[in-house]
Amino acid sequence: MTSQTHDTASASAFAELDAYRALEAKQQPSWPDPAAVAAASAELATQPPLVFAGEADQLRERLAAAARGEAFLLQGGDCAETFEAATADKIRDRVKTLLQMAVVLTYGASMPVIKVGRMAGQFAKPRSSDTETREGVTLPAFRGDIVNGYDFTPESRTADPSRLVRGYHVSASTLNLIRAFTQGGFADLRQVHAWNQGFVSNPANQRYESLAAEIDRALKFMDACGVESAALSQTEFYVSHEALLLDYERPLVRVDSRTGDLYDTSAHMLWIGERTRQLDGAHVEFLSHVRNPIAVKLGPTSTVDDALRLIDKLDPEREPGRLTFVTRMGAGKIRDVLPGLLEGVRDAGATPLWVTDPMHGNGLTTATGYKTRRFDDVMDELLGFFEAHREAGTIPGGIHVELTGDDVTECLGGSENIDEEALATRYESLCDPRLNHRQSLELAFLVAEELKRLGR
Repeated sequence: MTSQTHDTASASAFAELDAYRALEAKQQPSWPDPAAVAAASAELATQPPLVFAGEADQLRERLAAAARGEAFLLQGGDCAETFEAATADKIRDRVKTLLQMAVVLTYGASMPVIKVGRMAGQFAKPRSSDTETREGVTLPAFRGDIVNGYDFTPESRTADPSRLVRGYHVSASTLNLIRAFTQGGFADLRQVHAWNQGFVSNPANQRYESLAAEIDRALKFMDACGVESAALSQTEFYVSHEALLLDYERPLVRVDSRTGDLYDTSAHMLWIGERTRQLDGAHVEFLSHVRNPIAVKLGPTSTVDDALRLIDKLDPEREPGRLTFVTRMGAGKIRDVLPGLLEGVRDAGATPLWVTDPMHGNGLTTATGYKTRRFDDVMDELLGFFEAHREAGTIPGGIHVELTGDDVTECLGGSENIDEEALATRYESLCDPRLNHRQSLELAFLVAEELKRLGR
């Protein structure tokens, strides 16, 4: 292909991509200054890509393996990242928690685990209302650090387009640290004990230490046999976020010089939320034109027809690893809703990757006003996910969880028996409650047991 032909093809691809502009884009901020938004988007368009097309292609291959039952996806991180929490220590602890969970799953179920962080871009959040009222004062809702501030003042809550550019730079520094941690020796399997240091001990950590001792023995045996492998000293780690703010995503779309295809270089993997998955909406249209792996959240009202039409729009070629469905049904509904959904998609001959989000369907608010989740409900939805797949004869391909490496008290229960009174001790999330480090490890052990039952 000549350069001129390549440029013509690229211009045509961008023209098709921009069809989203004529459609309704839900959950967007009310920017007070359109010129400032245009300036921020123009600045983003001049910045280097955060990720590369080849990395996204590699992730798509890994996800295709998970859809075949040859690997398992572990996707996790903050509900909503904040600029303030993008410190080396907090990023390290989130990575450590995901590495520990991956070790539990890999060793317990004897299968590769694909590690994808809700990191380096998960700054925006959809809201149930555009406004928030406190003591008779109504202000715009907090939509994440990339849009406005959390403080309940008119100045803080006014949407600020300069935050789009700051979000890019915080994402770049976060990615830099993630790559250093996962490629520079921190992820070496000989560090499995070190990953546990700094975390408060509890039964989940003690169980992890026993598993780490087994891994140590296996590695010493391999060393004695002269086995060398780069896979032991570094690991693949990908990043993802909800592609919610189109004023941020669009300027980060780039042309792959190899193929002329478009990639959203803000993350390796992007997802569409339950609130923005309308087939005639801007988000579905936008992501149908980029080559990244794409996920869609499906709630309890989702139908087989919804799923099949989303497949036709986002994955018309039925490309392995292209499309992931993340189900978020709620513990009380998953066993009733999910089997029929799985069977309908299966009978249509489609094989997307099926992943469970056991968090978002199980929210509740305490009498004292804390948004929380019961750990038992999260675990029950996980079990229901595996039961539904056994019933339908389909493949449970992964988990998608909101978690932190910090010892917060945001979700009720777990081995620590966090109760409603304890929530106030260390409730730090600005949006939804997250599993803390110990609860995350507990969840990983349960998933490993379920994968063993599948014989995987």
